[in-house]
Amino acid sequence: MESEAGDLLRKINDPSDLKGLKIKDLEQVCRELRQYIIDEVSANGGHFAASLGVVELTVALHYVLNTPYDQLVWDVGHQAYGHKILTGRRSVFHTNRIHGGISGFPKRGESIYDTFGVGHSSTSISAALGMAVASYYKGETDRQHVAVIGDGAMTAGMAFEALNHAGIEKSNLLVILNDNCMSIDPNVGALKEYLTSITISKPYNKFRDDIAAVLSKISELGPDAFGIVKKIEKSIKGTLLKSSNLFEALKFRYFGPVDGHDVKRLTGILKELRDIPGPKLLHCITVKGKGFALAEKDQTKWHAPGLFDKITGEIKKSVSTKPMAPKYQDVFGHTLVELAEMNTKIMGITPAMPSGSSMNIMMKAMPNRAFDVGIAEQHAVTFSAGLATQGLVPFCNIYSSFMQRAYDQVIHDVAIQNLNVVFCLDRAGIAGADGPTHHGAYDLAFMRCIPNITVSAPMNEEELRNLMYTAQLENKGPFVIRYPRGSGVMPDWKRPFKALDVGKGRKICDGEEVAVLSIGHIGNEVVKACLQLNEEGIFPAHYDLRFVKPLDEALLHEVFSSFKEVITVEDGCLLGGMGSAVLEFMANNSYQAHVTRLGIPDVVVEHGEQQELWAECGYDAIAIANTVRLGATIRKTNSIAG
Repeated sequence: MESEAGDLLRKINDPSDLKGLKIKDLEQVCRELRQYIIDEVSANGGHFAASLGVVELTVALHYVLNTPYDQLVWDVGHQAYGHKILTGRRSVFHTNRIHGGISGFPKRGESIYDTFGVGHSSTSISAALGMAVASYYKGETDRQHVAVIGDGAMTAGMAFEALNHAGIEKSNLLVILNDNCMSIDPNVGALKEYLTSITISKPYNKFRDDIAAVLSKISELGPDAFGIVKKIEKSIKGTLLKSSNLFEALKFRYFGPVDGHDVKRLTGILKELRDIPGPKLLHCITVKGKGFALAEKDQTKWHAPGLFDKITGEIKKSVSTKPMAPKYQDVFGHTLVELAEMNTKIMGITPAMPSGSSMNIMMKAMPNRAFDVGIAEQHAVTFSAGLATQGLVPFCNIYSSFMQRAYDQVIHDVAIQNLNVVFCLDRAGIAGADGPTHHGAYDLAFMRCIPNITVSAPMNEEELRNLMYTAQLENKGPFVIRYPRGSGVMPDWKRPFKALDVGKGRKICDGEEVAVLSIGHIGNEVVKACLQLNEEGIFPAHYDLRFVKPLDEALLHEVFSSFKEVITVEDGCLLGGMGSAVLEFMANNSYQAHVTRLGIPDVVVEHGEQQELWAECGYDAIAIANTVRLGATIRKTNSIAG
């Protein structure tokens, strides 16, 4: 259900309505927009603190810019809730991240105001620069292009690659650095320290005041305003750039730092910057979670808290009568510490996801052996490779879809050199409400084609522990363990670790007529299907492959020697995945069988709950059972005919 909007907000259906207001009304718009976000997210879930922190900036941008003609790119995308509400989606915002509803991120197919799809971070400057160069080429010299980059996105190498290029292009590009010192977790690295030094330095604060005074007078200076500003800027150059040489060295004109929560001042500054040509960077200081005291105090917890009471701040938890199994990510975190206590060679690495991956458990227990390297997946992989060359065993934990950004490094820096780096790919398979940019659909396919690498997937948390133990043993080489978002079964924490035979699967149950092969957590859906089928008198065999590389050839020989109807089930793409590997084995060994592959089809899967999307893609327990029934019927019919 849609929340009640305030008096001004309910009248804003697109930015033209916002522009019709007086500047004195903008503070009230900000209050109403912030409250609307609180109302909606508390009741329906989603990302929270990031969008609260850019309310004033969002209002100022749409008030000043001629969107969508002027191009506005949000980075990272979960800052854009206010943007969505102001651009015609208020009435459907309650469907945010719900199956069939609007996306939680900017999406080009959803609105003309969403100029670029942003699910992964640090792409905005490159995209906005491409748009700016295209406009310059087409003679659209009045068109503005703005990249709002924040929530840690500036820590990625891609952002600096774009800055390096943008500085030499004659284009109307404004980069707004939303500096809140946060990603999901606190920002890390030298850049954070550098930006902090800017915000507290006396020369910078003097420059901030000077430039504000200059900008406020520009409109009074007449047609020669730009030239006069250049002279004024030159006169205060010593004050301006003793510390800001990073951006100026890249040929950006730097403005700031400014208060990102002063909507009137932001509006004035943006109006003036709009008329200054060339690449510019506006440094805004904001507070993530602004306007909701608990979110301001604990920004990591309130990044995406789920449903909560907007009055008391109590986060609502699902009620269950049985003990909940821990999430795979938490089993990873605790197990890594256990293993590190046993093996002094183990190190932990994550690119800006210590809470999301539960690497924070090791960072707290062993701070000298666990590293958050910022939003820099490529660096995380090659840094891990460097550690491995010195005999250490790095566990590099990266979300499956984020690993796509470091594919070159996996091949060149790890696999070719056959280094023992353990890649733990969280959020593998259907990830849920974050949608297509976060589904880990492709890892089985793109990893299994790489030489020297082991690719595995546990069916439950107990197997995750044993795979992690196996991966850190001597001479295991590059080792991939992929596991999903969420939880499965409670592991036995007291049970000793067990070394698994690499490339060996297991038989879950014997059967007749039909064999089902699964890999990873989705095998639990096969178990559910088999239980239902058994009640109907249908008894399929079920095998858990565990490894897609190397394949358990002995197990596959057994399957194809005994069954003519085979079903493969994977929570990954069908093209090139586990089912493809099974078909390759069958062809290479001249077996004859009917193989049905279930998994993610060759489409972009949108957002929704995991169970909803498994059903939509045709490989939940119901779909598996239906496929087995059909296969069993075919076999019985063929047997009778024979």
